Amino acid sequence: MDELEVQEGVVIPGWELWFTTSRASGPGGQHVNKTSSRVTLHWAVTRTTALDERQRERVLRRLATRIDGDGVLQIHAEGSRSQLQNKQDARERLASLVRGALAVQPRRLATRPGKGRAAAARGQEPARRAQAAAGGAVRPGAVRMGRAVGAGLTERPG
Repeated sequence: MDELEVQEGVVIPGWELWFTTSRASGPGGQHVNKTSSRVTLHWAVTRTTALDERQRERVLRRLATRIDGDGVLQIHAEGSRSQLQNKQDARERLASLVRGALAVQPRRLATRPGKGRAAAARGQEPARRAQAAAGGAVRPGAVRMGRAVGAGLTERPG
Protein backbone atom coordinates (compact mmCIF):
# COMPACT_ATOMS: atom_id res chain seq x y z
CA MET A 1 0.00 0.00 0.00
CA ASP A 2 1.28 3.47 -0.82
CA GLU A 3 2.09 5.98 1.88
CA LEU A 4 -0.44 8.73 2.49
CA GLU A 5 0.79 12.32 2.51
CA VAL A 6 -1.38 14.33 4.90
CA GLN A 7 0.56 17.59 4.69
CA GLU A 8 4.15 18.67 4.35
CA GLY A 9 6.14 16.80 6.97
CA VAL A 10 3.34 14.35 7.88
CA VAL A 11 3.27 11.12 5.87
CA ILE A 12 1.42 8.02 7.08
CA PRO A 13 3.29 4.86 5.98
CA GLY A 14 1.14 2.45 3.99
CA TRP A 15 1.82 -0.42 6.40
CA GLU A 16 0.03 1.51 9.21
CA LEU A 17 -3.26 1.50 7.27
CA TRP A 18 -5.43 -1.57 6.91
CA PHE A 19 -8.79 -2.11 5.26
CA THR A 20 -11.76 -4.33 5.89
CA THR A 21 -14.60 -4.78 3.44
CA SER A 22 -18.29 -5.51 3.84
CA ARG A 23 -21.46 -5.34 1.81
CA ALA A 24 -22.61 -1.81 1.16
CA SER A 25 -26.18 -0.63 1.55
CA GLY A 26 -28.13 1.45 -0.92
CA PRO A 27 -28.78 1.19 -4.65
CA GLY A 28 -27.02 -1.29 -6.89
CA GLY A 29 -29.52 -4.04 -7.53
CA GLN A 30 -28.24 -7.57 -7.21
CA HIS A 31 -24.69 -6.26 -7.41
CA VAL A 32 -24.91 -4.87 -3.88
CA ASN A 33 -26.00 -8.25 -2.51
CA LYS A 34 -23.02 -10.21 -3.79
CA THR A 35 -20.01 -7.88 -3.61
CA SER A 36 -18.20 -6.32 -0.68
CA SER A 37 -17.71 -2.78 -1.91
CA ARG A 38 -18.00 -0.97 1.45
CA VAL A 39 -14.55 -0.22 2.81
CA THR A 40 -13.49 0.56 6.37
CA LEU A 41 -10.06 2.13 6.76
CA HIS A 42 -8.32 1.58 10.10
CA TRP A 43 -5.40 3.63 11.45
CA ALA A 44 -3.90 3.17 14.91
CA VAL A 45 -3.35 6.76 16.01
CA THR A 46 -1.79 5.78 19.34
CA ARG A 47 0.91 3.63 17.66
CA THR A 48 1.64 5.68 14.55
CA THR A 49 5.16 6.71 13.58
CA ALA A 50 3.87 9.50 11.32
CA LEU A 51 3.21 11.96 14.16
CA ASP A 52 5.37 13.35 16.93
CA GLU A 53 4.03 13.31 20.49
CA ARG A 54 2.51 16.82 20.34
CA GLN A 55 0.77 16.10 17.03
CA ARG A 56 -0.50 12.74 18.32
CA GLU A 57 -2.02 14.38 21.39
CA ARG A 58 -3.69 17.03 19.20
CA VAL A 59 -5.18 14.39 16.86
CA LEU A 60 -6.35 12.26 19.79
CA ARG A 61 -8.00 15.27 21.43
CA ARG A 62 -9.65 16.66 18.29
CA LEU A 63 -10.85 13.32 16.89
CA ALA A 64 -11.70 11.72 20.25
CA THR A 65 -15.29 10.97 19.25
CA ARG A 66 -14.12 9.03 16.17
CA ILE A 67 -11.37 6.99 17.83
CA ASP A 68 -12.25 3.72 19.58
CA GLY A 69 -10.92 2.47 22.93
CA ASP A 70 -7.89 0.85 21.29
CA GLY A 71 -6.81 4.15 19.75
CA VAL A 72 -7.88 3.17 16.22
CA LEU A 73 -9.55 5.67 13.89
CA GLN A 74 -12.05 4.07 11.52
CA ILE A 75 -13.36 5.65 8.34
CA HIS A 76 -16.16 4.04 6.32
CA ALA A 77 -16.61 4.64 2.60
CA GLU A 78 -19.43 3.17 0.54
CA GLY A 79 -20.29 5.91 -1.95
CA SER A 80 -19.18 3.97 -5.00
CA ARG A 81 -19.91 0.51 -6.35
CA SER A 82 -16.16 0.09 -6.82
CA GLN A 83 -14.15 -1.17 -3.86
CA LEU A 84 -11.01 0.51 -5.24
CA GLN A 85 -12.77 3.88 -5.51
CA ASN A 86 -14.08 3.51 -1.95
CA LYS A 87 -10.53 2.79 -0.73
CA GLN A 88 -9.28 5.95 -2.40
CA ASP A 89 -12.17 7.96 -0.92
CA ALA A 90 -11.40 6.62 2.56
CA ARG A 91 -7.71 7.54 2.21
CA GLU A 92 -8.61 11.08 1.08
CA ARG A 93 -11.04 11.49 3.97
CA LEU A 94 -8.41 10.28 6.45
CA ALA A 95 -5.90 12.81 5.10
CA SER A 96 -8.50 15.58 5.31
CA LEU A 97 -9.50 14.67 8.89
CA VAL A 98 -5.92 14.51 10.13
CA ARG A 99 -5.02 17.74 8.32
CA GLY A 100 -7.95 19.48 10.03
CA ALA A 101 -7.02 18.04 13.43
CA LEU A 102 -3.42 19.22 13.08
CA ALA A 103 -4.38 22.75 12.02
CA VAL A 104 -3.49 25.32 14.66
CA GLN A 105 -6.35 27.71 15.33
CA PRO A 106 -5.37 31.40 15.33
CA ARG A 107 -5.57 33.04 18.73
CA ARG A 108 -8.75 35.02 19.31
CA LEU A 109 -8.26 38.76 19.55
CA ALA A 110 -10.13 40.51 22.33
CA THR A 111 -13.07 42.44 20.90
CA ARG A 112 -14.58 43.76 24.11
CA PRO A 113 -13.53 47.29 25.03
CA GLY A 114 -11.29 47.62 28.06
CA LYS A 115 -12.52 48.96 31.39
CA GLY A 116 -10.96 52.40 30.84
CA ARG A 117 -12.55 52.78 27.42
CA ALA A 118 -15.96 51.68 28.72
CA ALA A 119 -15.77 54.19 31.61
CA ALA A 120 -14.85 57.00 29.22
CA ALA A 121 -17.79 56.11 27.00
CA ARG A 122 -20.15 56.16 29.98
CA GLY A 123 -18.81 59.60 30.92
CA GLN A 124 -19.75 60.90 27.46
CA GLU A 125 -23.26 59.41 27.53
CA PRO A 126 -25.14 62.46 28.94
CA ALA A 127 -23.64 64.74 26.29
CA ARG A 128 -24.60 62.29 23.52
CA ARG A 129 -28.14 62.00 24.87
CA ALA A 130 -28.53 65.77 24.95
CA GLN A 131 -27.22 66.01 21.40
CA ALA A 132 -29.62 63.31 20.24
CA ALA A 133 -32.53 65.03 21.98
CA ALA A 134 -31.66 68.20 20.11
CA GLY A 135 -31.97 66.32 16.83
CA GLY A 136 -28.69 64.56 16.31
CA ALA A 137 -25.26 65.81 15.37
CA VAL A 138 -25.16 69.55 14.72
CA ARG A 139 -22.91 70.67 11.91
CA PRO A 140 -22.34 74.34 11.09
CA GLY A 141 -24.43 75.39 8.09
CA ALA A 142 -26.62 72.29 8.18
CA VAL A 143 -30.26 72.56 7.17
CA ARG A 144 -32.86 70.85 9.33
CA MET A 145 -36.54 70.60 8.40
CA GLY A 146 -36.31 73.34 5.81
CA ARG A 147 -34.68 75.85 8.12
CA ALA A 148 -31.10 76.70 8.76
CA VAL A 149 -29.79 75.38 12.05
CA GLY A 150 -30.13 77.97 14.77
CA ALA A 151 -32.66 80.05 12.79
CA GLY A 152 -35.17 80.38 15.59
CA LEU A 153 -36.12 76.71 15.87
CA THR A 154 -36.54 76.17 19.61
CA GLU A 155 -38.81 73.11 19.71
CA ARG A 156 -39.02 70.04 17.60
CA PRO A 157 -42.22 69.94 15.58
CA GLY A 158 -44.31 67.02 16.61
